[in-house]
Amino acid sequence: MKGYTKTKYGGPEVLQLKEVELPALKENQVLVRVMANSANPADWHILRGKPYFARLSFGLFKPKDLIPGTDFAGIVEKTGSRVTQFKVGDNVFGESLSGGAFAEYVSADETICAKMPEGTTFREMACIPIAGLTALQALTTHGKLRKGETVLINGASGGVGHFAVQIAKAYGAHVTAVCSAKNSDFAKSLGADQVIAYDQENIHKHSEKYDLVVDTNGNLSFADYKRMGRRGVMVGFTTMGHMMSVLLKKMFSKFPLIQFTAEAHSKDLEILAALVQDKKISSRIEKVFPYRELPQAIAYIEAMRTQGKVAVSWEKQL
Repeated sequence: MKGYTKTKYGGPEVLQLKEVELPALKENQVLVRVMANSANPADWHILRGKPYFARLSFGLFKPKDLIPGTDFAGIVEKTGSRVTQFKVGDNVFGESLSGGAFAEYVSADETICAKMPEGTTFREMACIPIAGLTALQALTTHGKLRKGETVLINGASGGVGHFAVQIAKAYGAHVTAVCSAKNSDFAKSLGADQVIAYDQENIHKHSEKYDLVVDTNGNLSFADYKRMGRRGVMVGFTTMGHMMSVLLKKMFSKFPLIQFTAEAHSKDLEILAALVQDKKISSRIEKVFPYRELPQAIAYIEAMRTQGKVAVSWEKQL
């Protein structure tokens, strides 16, 4: 099969499209013929081995996993002996932080996959796992969002942010989105009740109060969370120094602020699939790259100016 390999840390240029062996299939896994991926910030962080402490998991001096890639959607080709949730021919989507998705086939535990809703495309469902799970868990698992509450979403036009706006609305919240002026209409189209354009109003001086502040961009200070929120969830961060500054101040405060990394599991993927099925959320795909241009897709997402998501197609027409 064809797959992208990496033998050293670096930018998209270290990715090489090569013929590689089919992945081994464990008894609790499904072998999926990949039809689409999406590009995520997690992909280029893992590719570059940054922040450096992440290398404790991904390989200290060089990557321990040959094939990168996290999000995927495709068709089940084979099932392990203990798989009970899927059968050959099922259309599934999922996420694997251990990599392997940037290839024609990926082996994945059945616990990190879910069935695609009827009528959806591989591209749209491949764009959901990391970003959708992060948004859902930020709002519900960690943010404890309740119907009728007010939520401020900083970074509302990006991959995680654009799902967060839609999910918050689906759960009955009043949503204020923070994005650039040029993305204001996009945020409104997602369902945002109000939009703050950060290039027209200084968010660090914004004084309204919200039940929940979710920062997917990573530039809010601890003072920003306390001033604007009754509780907060920190998803992204701009620099390690900034993140450590926020978390250090949190240690000496009773303000309820949570920083987390999303966990992939079928239950939350199924919730996202149901929201898609009910047309409560959708992947807004800015650009689709053919698989032979996957390194360009990573470079595109790394520029961090994406509106919505970026997909990569392995379907033969591309």
